[in-house]
Order: sequence, then C-alpha cells, then structure tokens
Amino acid sequence: MMESTPRPFPQPFVGSWSEAYIKRVAIRLAILHPRSLHSLPPSRPSLPDMLFASATAVALLGVGAAASAAPAKVQLMSRKVASGHMTAIRKRSVMKRGMNPFSIPLIDQFNGTDLQWYGNISVGTPPQQIPVVFDTGSYTLEFASTECGEPCANQVQFDASASSTFVTTGDVQKIAFETGGGVNPITSPNEYVLWLKPGNDTVTVNGVATANVELNIVVNQTAAFEPDPYSGITGLGPVPEGFFLGLMNNGLPALFGLYVTPDSVGNAEITFGGVDESHIHGEIQTASLPSDNDDTWLLSSSAIYINEQTTSLLSSTRNIIFDSGTSNAYFDPEIAQAIYSSISPNIQPYPAETTDYGTAYGIPCSEIDGLASELTLTFTNTAGKPFNLTIPSSELNVGPFPGQTETCQTFINSIQGLNLVGGSLLKHYYAIFSVQNQTIGFADNGVSSTVGNSTA
Repeated sequence: MMESTPRPFPQPFVGSWSEAYIKRVAIRLAILHPRSLHSLPPSRPSLPDMLFASATAVALLGVGAAASAAPAKVQLMSRKVASGHMTAIRKRSVMKRGMNPFSIPLIDQFNGTDLQWYGNISVGTPPQQIPVVFDTGSYTLEFASTECGEPCANQVQFDASASSTFVTTGDVQKIAFETGGGVNPITSPNEYVLWLKPGNDTVTVNGVATANVELNIVVNQTAAFEPDPYSGITGLGPVPEGFFLGLMNNGLPALFGLYVTPDSVGNAEITFGGVDESHIHGEIQTASLPSDNDDTWLLSSSAIYINEQTTSLLSSTRNIIFDSGTSNAYFDPEIAQAIYSSISPNIQPYPAETTDYGTAYGIPCSEIDGLASELTLTFTNTAGKPFNLTIPSSELNVGPFPGQTETCQTFINSIQGLNLVGGSLLKHYYAIFSVQNQTIGFADNGVSSTVGNSTA
C-alpha cells in the first residue's frame, strides 16, 4: 500500500503527484501464529550487528551501466551511517540492546497471483489478535472494528469497547485511497474509501507491549475492501513509529528482514530486529536512501532495462519506492509505455481499467505465454557500485481481467508521477530494511535465481 498517512483523495486530479504524497493503500489481513527467530550462526558476525554497527558488508552481484546493455558484476562494501534525525535512534538502540530478534509468519493472499502477505499483532487490554499487512509503503496503523459491522464482516474486527486502554482521540474521517489490495488500479475516487476513527491503544508484539500507540479503527468501508482476508495495515516506514518504535525503545535493533515468497513456496515471514539467515543465499547488496528522503523507503535508480536493453528515457535517473503492501509495479505512464513497447506492441491500456487515476494494461491471453519481459532496475550500492534487481518474465502474466477470459493483465500499472515496485519484485529477494542505517539490502532468497547480474 502506498500511503504514509491517510489523506483525502485529490479532487480534482491535477498534474503529477509527488512520491511523498502517492503512498499506497490496500488494507486488511488473516490470522496466524508468531514463531521465534532462527538463531544466527556463531561462526560469523550476525547480520544485525553488521548492519547495526555499520560494519563491512559482504560482496554481491552488481552490474556495470552500459548504455544499452545490462550491467556486469560488482562488489559491495561497507555503508556510511546516516546522520541528522536518526542520531537519537542510534543512541537509544546502542544503550538498550536487550531484545533478541523474532519472526512473525506471513500468510499469502493468493487469487491467481500473489496479492498481499499478512500476519498477526495484538491490540488492546486484554490483547485482541488482529491480522495486518506489514506495509513498507506507509507508517500508520489502521484496522477493522466492530463499529464497522456488516461492511467489515469478512475481516477480524477489533472491539474497542472490550479494551480498557483504548482512547478515542478525534472525529471520524473519510479517507479515499489511490491503490487497493489487488492488482488493478482504482477507477474511481470513491472505489476504495474508509471511515476511520483515530485513537490510542496498547499494541503487543512478541510479548512486548507498547502503550499509547496512535491508530485508526475502521468504522465503515466501501465494498472494494470486502474480499480482504486481513483486517488492516501497519506501516513500517524508515522513520519508526508505533509498536516498532516501542520495540526499539526496549532494545530491539532498528531493522527488519522481509521474506515474502510465491504461494507455491510458502513459509513467508518478517523478522524484527535482525534477519533470518536461513533465507539468505549469497551476498547482500546494500543501498542508502537519498539524503533528502521524506520518510519513504525509496532508492535512486540510474536505469531500467527490459530484456537487457534500455533507452534514453529508461536510462534517466529516478527514485523508485519499495512497497511491500502493493502487489505489482507502478510506473509513470510514459515509462510504462516505453517498457511495454519493448515487450509487445499488443500490450495496450485495458479500457475498463483506464481512468484519470490510473491505467492497467493487457494483452490477449493467447499471446502472453513465452513473451520475454525481464525487467531490470539498476541501483548504486554503498560502495558506489551499480547493482541490479530483476522482475523475471514469469511475473508478466497477472491473469485474466475480472469477468472475462480473453485479455490477461500485465505486471505494470501506471499512475502519473509514481514509480514503485511491490510484491512482484520483493518475492524474488530477501530484503533488509535498516532504520538504523537508512538503507535497504537485497540478497538471493533461495527461491529463484533473479539475484544476479545480466551481462551484455
């Protein structure tokens, strides 16, 4: 989901949206049981300590940036610790390193393609278990409540009246969103709308309770949210808030590892305070967030390659958001069109999913199998060397559009001014989000071979 704080939908839509504004959306999730983190092997320094202390990172795969062919291998070195507002976070973590890392298992919402991964937190006193999407594209906590009633019947609903620590802090707000929980763009400003009541309550994760966490309970919602098997989202932005900040205040190292996998693989999990090394196969490429970043997990990309080829437009520098709460990829319409024209001229905007707010693209299902569509994004690691992240051709076909079988949706939607990758990329890597260092790291997760370097 792409959305920092719930904000009203722009009316009317004018020009392009800034990356800070266009923050995602889909909300809800289902029940599962937390489990403990695998111990880090003592034979080498733990990855949490490496990231936490800004020690030397290991070498991974990279790429040289040729003009029209994909880059070559490079080596990753150590990173520089961020400064400014993160200083207090570093000091707090150094002073209290008492908590051990732990993992929460994630369930994959699968409907022809992987949509969302979600797991449990507990809210209130006594605790009520609430399934949520752990969303790197936002930083708020919001979930269905019993005040929503029938519109939220498919979700686990939080009973605020049963919590002795819940406090209402404001009036109900009506919020419309820019993307939903599935793969299709929003076709109307009234399609994904929530009515939220702000409040505070205690949030418990891994037995650690954080009091007075700001949150929003859903008191009504439009029908578009009904299929969601989860109750809401909890944002995990690079500026920590809520329960994650509470965990850090109790000595948990300021990072988390994300292992989202295809439905056929399973065993997805999020690890707080460290990483699960059993899912890291190879070296880690680590890149720093831009110094002028506005609380979004994004990296500067120097080029986009499609089947190892690029163009003057695609090789321009742009920031790309990493959003675990969005299913597929979003690019500015001009970029999306340039990518698709290199795959097949028959990939075109799908009329029923094309509006001023966003566009989905499709191609006759009879033509999609076998199309080469490897999408490679080039970034720069902390040693100043380029490296690649790839969405393989297997992600091109999202499946038939609703209500018909002739036209299949493709893996990129477009929204003016938005460049974002979600689950279709993240499920091919182990991703390490370091609040401490303001970096994102990537490694082969053992599920596929997409952590590698294309060669000219």
